[in-house]
Amino acid sequence: MGKVLVVDDERGMREFLTIMLQKEGYDVTSAGSGKEALEYIAQKAYDIVITDVRMPHITGVDVLKTVKECSPETVVIILTAYASTETAVEAMKQGAYDYITKPFKVEEIKLIVRNALEKRRLREENLLLKRKIQEWTASGLIGGIIGKSPAIVRIIEIMVKIADSPSDVLITGESWTGKELVARAIHNYSYRKDRPFVAINCSAIPEGLFESELFGHIKGAFTGAISARDGLFETANGGTIFLDEIGDIPQNFQVKLLRVLEDKTVKRVGGNQDIKIDVRIVVATNKDLKKAVAEGSFREDLFYRLDVIPIEVPPLRERKEDIPLLVEHFVSKYCRILGHEVKGVSPEAMQRLTAHLWNGNVRELENVIERAITLGSGPVIELKHIEEGLQRGVPHKKDFSMDIPSEGMDLEGLLQDIEKDLLLKALDRTRWVKKDAAELLSLDFRSFRYRLAKYNISRDEE
Repeated sequence: MGKVLVVDDERGMREFLTIMLQKEGYDVTSAGSGKEALEYIAQKAYDIVITDVRMPHITGVDVLKTVKECSPETVVIILTAYASTETAVEAMKQGAYDYITKPFKVEEIKLIVRNALEKRRLREENLLLKRKIQEWTASGLIGGIIGKSPAIVRIIEIMVKIADSPSDVLITGESWTGKELVARAIHNYSYRKDRPFVAINCSAIPEGLFESELFGHIKGAFTGAISARDGLFETANGGTIFLDEIGDIPQNFQVKLLRVLEDKTVKRVGGNQDIKIDVRIVVATNKDLKKAVAEGSFREDLFYRLDVIPIEVPPLRERKEDIPLLVEHFVSKYCRILGHEVKGVSPEAMQRLTAHLWNGNVRELENVIERAITLGSGPVIELKHIEEGLQRGVPHKKDFSMDIPSEGMDLEGLLQDIEKDLLLKALDRTRWVKKDAAELLSLDFRSFRYRLAKYNISRDEE
């Protein structure tokens, strides 16, 4: 449990403390003088030193000073009589953890020792976390995540703390911000790193195949099931499963996924046997799941089950100090791939890259650099090499403003009227092809269909 050095020139007190602490499970060494204590300290590191303050020649304060010089992390507890309390307070100023007056209660000293060890353990954990964070941020490249901005450092701090945790993680952020890189980094820095990392794009799986893809099926479970097949949860057993675009999973599958999260078991399609799985579950989405819950398209209980450890990945426009690092990385990457020699980016070009809003986030930046290296010439990327690539990006959304009438307004009613009007206009423009209308409004088909039902919109509205 911990290595303790007891220092007291009174034999009875020394032996009593030694026996009492050994019964608590501690590895105890005892010293009958300050000189003997210093000899032990020079040979071995202790978690806790409990020393009497008044001893001949070398006092407890002398022992304290030596301990703090040799092993600053060692906790020192001072034993004192009532008459020497003032000396003990002075020892506290010099770094002692606590002092105990004689005579003392046995439970009191047990509690102080336990608390002291816990404080030391937490301090060591914090130092380890800081060292890891410093190591990972020194190069600006952490498991594929590039950046030194406060937002990225905060994500790294969370990743360090939760890497070995079994808790589910919900990663949110716009498209192409690096959500999968965060998920992979969590896996790679955990004890599961030698086991599979299985990434699944939920929006790419047809609605009728979700259960078979994720849970597997037995032979003959449905037409075409000519042999049994493991699901992706079984494939990821012992490792991490990453469910990207979790907001796109069908509602009828959400309750089945919730059962897997709760029980850690899957049942193949057509089978009766529960198969135990050990997987870390990380999910991601670029949608507002709280809004989806309010609209009824996403289960509330599933949301709260997934939202144990939330990580929000900021868009590139909110961490512009990382753009030079990303540019340097992509220049090096595409020079290697394309066999070109580019030494860097001109100050004017870098200023333009930093000022851009990057609606397409890191992917848009990567595309601009790849295009500049492919089509450019010379050892430096100039402003002229990037302008066309920047202009090809998605136009920035215009700000929308509206004044509030003096008599006030019905915000909810107004928003519903606007939403219904835009739905009808999208349907009219696409000749009532609902899939095309949904794309026109940047909605997935299920959300679009939900809104049509919400406003009772049918072909009669035409």
